[in-house]
Amino acid sequence: QFGKEIQWEVDLLSGYDSEFVPNCARDPGTHHFGGLHNPELPARLAAWRPDALLLFGYAWRSNLRALLWARRRRVPVVLRGDSHLLGRAAPRGWRRLLLRALLRQFSAFAYVGAANREFYRALGMDEKRLHFVPHAVNSSRFDPTEPTARQTATRLRQSLGVEGKRVVLFAGKLQARKQPVELLRAFLEVASERDALVFVGDGPLEPELKQLAASRPDRKVCFLPFANQSEMPAHYLLADIFALPSRGAFETWGLAVNEAMHLGVPCLVSDVVGCQPDLVIPGQTGWVFPSTNIEALRTALNEALRAPEATLRGFGIAARERVAHYTYAHSGHALLRLLSMIRHD
Repeated sequence: QFGKEIQWEVDLLSGYDSEFVPNCARDPGTHHFGGLHNPELPARLAAWRPDALLLFGYAWRSNLRALLWARRRRVPVVLRGDSHLLGRAAPRGWRRLLLRALLRQFSAFAYVGAANREFYRALGMDEKRLHFVPHAVNSSRFDPTEPTARQTATRLRQSLGVEGKRVVLFAGKLQARKQPVELLRAFLEVASERDALVFVGDGPLEPELKQLAASRPDRKVCFLPFANQSEMPAHYLLADIFALPSRGAFETWGLAVNEAMHLGVPCLVSDVVGCQPDLVIPGQTGWVFPSTNIEALRTALNEALRAPEATLRGFGIAARERVAHYTYAHSGHALLRLLSMIRHD
């Protein structure tokens, strides 16, 4: 959805055994139920003889096939997803009944944060089956004391001409549901010559954004292309504020917020970003606005841009402290404890 081919540069397979089961879907992908169709999966599971299964989501054909295989053999299954009900009501009627019946097939739930936990509670899942396994990034990659990233960030500020300015950063796909146009309009209304807005990413809204930015040459708006993982720490560090103003229910967490906060960058997010209840606390680690209230977005952005330097530094310190336990180490230990518990039930 970036509109171009992306080669992921981080090694995701070293350190453990792995196997890819062929996907035979006509239209492969996670954008629809039939997009994961792996007929060999039951046979591969049977050959592996797992003590437990960890499933990431349930809304695909192969996930339900794996769940059915495990249930028939009394193999415990843990569900790890990040669904939430922020900004919307819990399912009702037959949808609620069907979802409850499905969720009851799982042995436990590795919930990623407060909003995800409330999703399971709203559907009547037993509190004893809910275990906190925090949504995390590789925090060692996002170290604010790493000199190379800081030097690169300084060079980026110089090349973009934003030295001495209060910089707001948006990083992600330039698509409507992330509201980059709304963010830009708000910025053009409340910013001064001392402020800058930097977009990092690609997507269908790029031409509209650039046209809108060109209509106000007196405001500093910069565009950078998609940045891979090794480049992102420096991009976050060139910013004073990170913005994720998404709307709708699709932003189930927003791991970019974790990355920015590990680097001490306070965040401005909407109230339907899944990580908000856990990480972005108004007046402490950032600013929060109702996702459908554009006037509130302008107000929050203006507060962030006009905040004293001392306040901004305090928010950054608090952000690092808030996200400190959302790491691979904490998530790994929590998952191991959960697996140990269900194997002994």
